[in-house]
Amino acid sequence: MLLLTVVLLASVVLASCGSQNTATTTKKQPAVATHTPKPTPTPTQDPKPTPDPTPTYPPVVSPASTLGIVADSQHPFTGIPWVRLGYKTCFGNTQGQVLKDTIAMFHSRGVRVMLSLCQWATDKRLYNTNIMNDAAQGGADAVQCGNEQMKAGRYNSYVPPAIFARFFYLCQRAVHLIRPEVPVIIGAMDPQVGGTDYGPLYGQVGYLKYMQYSMNTSVLNHGNWNWRSQAVGLIDSWHNGYPSPAVNSLYYLFLFWAQQFGVDVNSGALGKHLWVIEGTGCIFGCGIATDGYSVAVSHIMTLITDVQTSMRYKVPFFYFSARDFHSQGTYWPMGVRDGNDHPKPLRQDLWMGARTLAMSCSSGNVTVSSQEQLLAKMYSGCSLPGSYIGILQS
Repeated sequence: MLLLTVVLLASVVLASCGSQNTATTTKKQPAVATHTPKPTPTPTQDPKPTPDPTPTYPPVVSPASTLGIVADSQHPFTGIPWVRLGYKTCFGNTQGQVLKDTIAMFHSRGVRVMLSLCQWATDKRLYNTNIMNDAAQGGADAVQCGNEQMKAGRYNSYVPPAIFARFFYLCQRAVHLIRPEVPVIIGAMDPQVGGTDYGPLYGQVGYLKYMQYSMNTSVLNHGNWNWRSQAVGLIDSWHNGYPSPAVNSLYYLFLFWAQQFGVDVNSGALGKHLWVIEGTGCIFGCGIATDGYSVAVSHIMTLITDVQTSMRYKVPFFYFSARDFHSQGTYWPMGVRDGNDHPKPLRQDLWMGARTLAMSCSSGNVTVSSQEQLLAKMYSGCSLPGSYIGILQS
């Protein structure tokens, strides 16, 4: 009986142990993290600035059609197809965006622009291509590189021909990188009296020859650059047409330079090589009286004679000046407008309308009473009356 009790107790203990070892233990599962997916953003690109539109420039015209005057950007002229605009190295602050906007304004009016880039130094500082590149970016229709570079004096900046050769090379290259089709003019030769000042004229030829030598030996290194294949700027300042039509310095300058370039002056080819950057009169030290009548008559006769001569030989011509001006302590009444930018009468010593000219144009007869009207109508091909000299000198 006792043995049975022990067996039963052992069975209970074993059963209890067995139940502990084989019981199924329920383990707590870890919580599953919840994640709300975010929408994938659409890739975007940084906005790019709108590029400036490629400028549209006027087409190149023939030298015979290149007829202009000093620019007046505040009150532009009507009927004059070209203007001469000065870069900031000449005067003012025409550079950068101002230059581009000014040229674009003239282009929008159907007017072409010759830009004058005056020298700002007389030595190697003249090789500053930043200035040249800025001038070229303006998009002018012709560029004059340098001005009166052969003239020494208190108010002038003479540049040795060797220095000027490299300057012109860099200037021409900068311009043609922007507009390879436009003319680039070699500075401007200071005024000499045609038919008289042969010594100084041959001196100008000598300067150009030395410039050519320097170009081919130090700039281009065994180059074949020839100044006679270029366009050269010219200034004429004389009382042409007064006191008689036989007085015409410009005509004799054309004869001289046609001979130097090896062209027939009557062929129209001179205009490819010579640009009259400034055509103007002469008052003091020129052998004429300086009273109001003489100055007024010589002024209007010079304007007419210069335009007639340039158009006859198909040479580009720019009248100087747009306005009367003060210079070197003297008042110069050489403009087609007065110092206040007002139109001047044909005879500037008289009132507006005191003298008029009935001109014959392709569209009919036109009567002009101001100098700027006269200039515009002559440029457009209108003819003067046969009695114009008597009318203006009476």
